[in-house]
Amino acid sequence: MRRVSSPRIPHADPSAQRAECAEPADRPRRRNRTVQRERLLEMLRSTDTHPTAADLFEGLRGEFPRLSLGTVYRNLEVLVCEGTVEQVPSQSGVMRYDGNPQPHHHFVCDACGDIRDLDIQLPSALTTRLQRRYKLRADRVRVDFFGLCETCSDRDS
Repeated sequence: MRRVSSPRIPHADPSAQRAECAEPADRPRRRNRTVQRERLLEMLRSTDTHPTAADLFEGLRGEFPRLSLGTVYRNLEVLVCEGTVEQVPSQSGVMRYDGNPQPHHHFVCDACGDIRDLDIQLPSALTTRLQRRYKLRADRVRVDFFGLCETCSDRDS
């Protein structure tokens, strides 16, 4: 069985993403809802494939012929800053996007790059230990697992 090394991918915490997006308190920015942004969010909510910005652009281009890739990136940035959409790092280094609003974790295949949502509960003792040992309180926890999916694992055997 071939062993695939798992490169370290920086973890993109959604709360950290929102903090980077925060506007100065004295200059609140009003973000209007646009048809393109609403449609982009609908696409993300209707899939569990964690598409790239380029994938989303291709999916919307027929509906919005004047749409640019830059517009897709800007709208994704707004949705990430609002906490509506989550960025998920991929094996290739290209950011992928998750529209699933429910708390969940991910499994990333080291071989094919597939990202799957995992609806599993972490032990409650984990956050308790974090509080006791480090005096930190976690409001949200996201864990990403890395390894081989069933298809790649079978192919490797």
